[in-house]
Amino acid sequence: MTSHLHALCYDADDPERLSRFWSEFLGWKITDDPDDGIVLVPSDDTGFLIRFLPAPEPKTSQNLLHFDLTSTSEENQRETVAKALELGARHIDIGQSPDDGHVVLADPEGNEFCVIEPGNSFLADCGFIGALACDGSQAVGYFWSRALGWPLVWDQDQETAIRSPHGGPKVTWGGPPHMPMTGRARLRFDLAPPADGDQQAEVERLLSLGATRRGPATGTDTGEPAPVLLADPDGQEFRVLPPR
Repeated sequence: MTSHLHALCYDADDPERLSRFWSEFLGWKITDDPDDGIVLVPSDDTGFLIRFLPAPEPKTSQNLLHFDLTSTSEENQRETVAKALELGARHIDIGQSPDDGHVVLADPEGNEFCVIEPGNSFLADCGFIGALACDGSQAVGYFWSRALGWPLVWDQDQETAIRSPHGGPKVTWGGPPHMPMTGRARLRFDLAPPADGDQQAEVERLLSLGATRRGPATGTDTGEPAPVLLADPDGQEFRVLPPR
């Protein structure tokens, strides 16, 4: 069996503050987990947690991954934007056109996200979190489809998208041109093998699919299993957690 997407991890200058913003904005519950730290538990069909970790370095560039949030009407879009601003978000300019229907915002630590206009057919059957929109290649979309066992739901003009068979957000890759990868990514995936799975076997499977190794399989003095740091074919880092 393949790993599942356990969490989307945010590096945060202030994990408590950033988790409060996203908890109130999404309506997800905050919990302190001894293994995961500060996490948000979904209140919808999103099949992963959002996890907040202390940032080892400041944010210096645009993230390669962001949320695309859906709207049911123009009024609903305005209400969503107003709520985000009230909670501490701000408008930002990343080169979007004044004629674009989506609204580009940043959370209190500058992490970008979009509130998509109503009537978007690609996200029509998705919930509030319509997609995790990633800057990346067609090849990396194929990699993640095989890594997670999620089918491709879009594969055209070098743009790809996958989605869990159980629903939830789509994960999309926009194809070229690609943004340069500078510094450590602020958002990353944590994968978890099945409860009865073998972490090392899963790491080897992911390496055979095109991942590269970035960190050791153990990281404690006691020799207890620790997360393994890998990178996908585009160089974006992710972790494979020990079985729980």
